[in-house]
Amino acid sequence: MKYESLIIASGSGSIGGCTYSRNRGGQYIRRRALPINPGSSFQNIVTAGLGNLVSRWISVLTDAQRSLWAAYANAISPSATGLNVYIASNNLRIQGGYAVIDDAPSIFSGCAMTPPGVTAPDESTQITSVSFTNTDEWAGAAGGYLFIFQSRPTNASVNYFKGPYRFVTAVPGAATPPTSPVEAAAPFPFVVGQRVHFQFRALASDGRISTISRTNAIAVA
Repeated sequence: MKYESLIIASGSGSIGGCTYSRNRGGQYIRRRALPINPGSSFQNIVTAGLGNLVSRWISVLTDAQRSLWAAYANAISPSATGLNVYIASNNLRIQGGYAVIDDAPSIFSGCAMTPPGVTAPDESTQITSVSFTNTDEWAGAAGGYLFIFQSRPTNASVNYFKGPYRFVTAVPGAATPPTSPVEAAAPFPFVVGQRVHFQFRALASDGRISTISRTNAIAVA
């Protein structure tokens, strides 16, 4: 509806329940559209987890604990902060449903991880076999984990995919290391000929995090 205002000669943006704008026909006003939350339940879990970690950093951790996370962060990356590393480590734990750890690692290094591999994803079962090295540090101790993430399928011509990825499962470490391979059930359906991308990160039992590893495979029947 075209709107002729005796008060507003030109306006843009929203106020109250109205949005003001202009097109080739002149100034107009429309009812303000209220945004909805487009996030999936998984996205909401991640978002809530981030907020909880920030709140925990401020109100639960002691000054000494925050200082140790800062020291660890500075040792592994000059651009990282203690809060960054605390969130990175514990956000993985939250996605996997594991308890948060508040004490910083005392070993100033990342968690070494041999890049996992995948076999061709099976369209009939919607499962991909993921192989890993069970002599890696994360695998040999309770509290260590390998986290597996998968992308939405892409055309076969897409060889590199940065994200986003969806959490699939975590392989827990133990005194008797887990047996490779494990089966990863697809969070997004795929069909024959599509490329499926995977991302992996490992956590040591003391909270040290690995670098990101990515790989992909073409889906088969």
